[in-house]
Order: sequence, then structure tokens, then C-alpha cells
Amino acid sequence: MKRSLLLLLFAASPLLARATEATDNQLIEQAVRDYIESQHKPDAERMARSLDPKLAKRTYWQAADGTQFIMNTDRDTMIRVAQTYNKDGARFPAQPRVDIKILDVDQRVATVKLTADDWIDYMHLYKNQGSEWKIINVLWQYHDTSRQVSKK
Repeated sequence: MKRSLLLLLFAASPLLARATEATDNQLIEQAVRDYIESQHKPDAERMARSLDPKLAKRTYWQAADGTQFIMNTDRDTMIRVAQTYNKDGARFPAQPRVDIKILDVDQRVATVKLTADDWIDYMHLYKNQGSEWKIINVLWQYHDTSRQVSKK
């Protein structure tokens, strides 16, 4: 009996691993959807749910005087973005582009590429003790990098 149970568990372990992976992939995708869709239809709570308190969102930017620098955005700013960026409903098309590619998952960490209408985000997520996936790092740029310049 014990041997049969062990053989059954051994045979089922790849299936269990795939089921866990599918669940993790679904949860990762949901965290990324919360991030982007909270900007489409303003929802600060949904944005907050997807982000780690120590979020670091960065891009390579050019100041109006031509100097280049890394522009940093934190979690609180992203929550404000979710409240205000598309308040008038004119920032995105009626059917916004949301292309989520999970590039890698290894137990409690993941890398994702989000392609939206105007930009791409490369994201790092982690799985916390509550089995929630949180975005902790984002590196982004506009598709048209000439837009990454501050105006005077």
C-alpha cells in the first residue's frame, strides 16, 4: 500500500508542478493586469495591490538641457498615476494594447515583459509569504524613445 502511494505521488509530481506553475503564471499575469488596467480605468486600490511598498520604477531620460539621467518613480507616485493619469479617459484607445509575456519564473521570482500602447515595461515580481505576486522593479521606455525628453 505504501509503495503504491509513493509511486502514485511520484507519478503525479510533474502534474502538481505544472498545476502550481499555471496558478503562479495566472497570479503573475493578474498582478501585471492590475498594474496596467488600473491606469486604463483609474483605480488606485488595484494599483496598490500589485506593487511592493519598495517599488523602484526607472527609465533612462533626457532633461531639457540635454543631460541624461535615470528617472525614478516610487509606489506612491504610481498610485497617484492610477488615480489621475487617465481621469478624463483620453490617454488610451477604446481597446488598449496589453501584451503580457512571462519571460521566466523560478519558484518565488519572475520576469515579465508588458507591452502597452505607448511603452514597454520589463518587470520583476516576487511571491510573498501570502502567495501574492508583487511587482518590485520596473524598467520602462516609450516605443518612440524621442518622447523621453523633458520639456521646458
